Amino acid sequence: MQWKLILRTIVIPLAIGACIFSASSTQGGNTPPLPRPDHIVMVIEENHAYSQIIDSPDAPYINRLASQDAVFTQSFGATYPSQPNYLALFSGSTQGITDNSCPHTFTTPNLGHALLSAGLTFAGYSEDLPSVGSLICRVGLYARKHNPWVNWQDSMTNGLPATTNLPMTSFPIDYTKLPTVSVVVPNQVNDMHHGKDPEAIQTGDRWLREHLDAYVQWAQQHNSLLIVTWDEDKKTENNGIATLFVGPMVQAGHYDQRITHDNVLRTIEDLYGLSHSGASANAAPITDIWKVPSSP
Repeated sequence: MQWKLILRTIVIPLAIGACIFSASSTQGGNTPPLPRPDHIVMVIEENHAYSQIIDSPDAPYINRLASQDAVFTQSFGATYPSQPNYLALFSGSTQGITDNSCPHTFTTPNLGHALLSAGLTFAGYSEDLPSVGSLICRVGLYARKHNPWVNWQDSMTNGLPATTNLPMTSFPIDYTKLPTVSVVVPNQVNDMHHGKDPEAIQTGDRWLREHLDAYVQWAQQHNSLLIVTWDEDKKTENNGIATLFVGPMVQAGHYDQRITHDNVLRTIEDLYGLSHSGASANAAPITDIWKVPSSP
């Protein structure tokens, strides 16, 4: 009887330990590995709150995307006004800018330089930019305050070549020729910035469908991703904005993870194993929206 008692004393704790290990291993495996999209296109819209966009009849195309893919219910801009939000999305920092002044030159880490340093590619496409590499502050409906990458153009440190600063007319029709990551900025009418609602929302929604829906359809068969986000709200909802991730690797749903521009930047960096820029180093990547890869 004594040896049975000794055996029971040894075996039961081992069995309990094995069960605990098995449960923790299963829990730890619930988060699928991050995908690596062939291409990401991120579109930045302007000055509208979450409630003005999601479930709005004035944005039928955006809501079609939201119903089929991932939308974040707790997404927030960094500050006001526009320019520091764009800088945060691109570099993890507002760079100390608190207004829409122009011009500026920065030498800090940024998404574009991180991609190029990793042997990948980047380009920003601004509607109505007058020419490749233009440094102009404003012309027509183009405004440099909505073009963050130009502020690193030709900088000695963390700089970007002028060929990454492109007009929207350079956006390729053959999507296989897209850079690894592209940022698309419509002009100040088509991004919902100018004009009164509901017309401003309707215009931006229509522009997005006309210019990016073909890419969305192509992306479904070509392992690529669309991100649509806003810089800020209209100072009405604590800077709450809509952010959507659209692609074949995305699990559809409404997600309540609290995210900011830093989390979006961190996620793009982690999808490609890049170095982190600014506050993205301390931001959590988005991990819950990805589908579990199917077995080969």
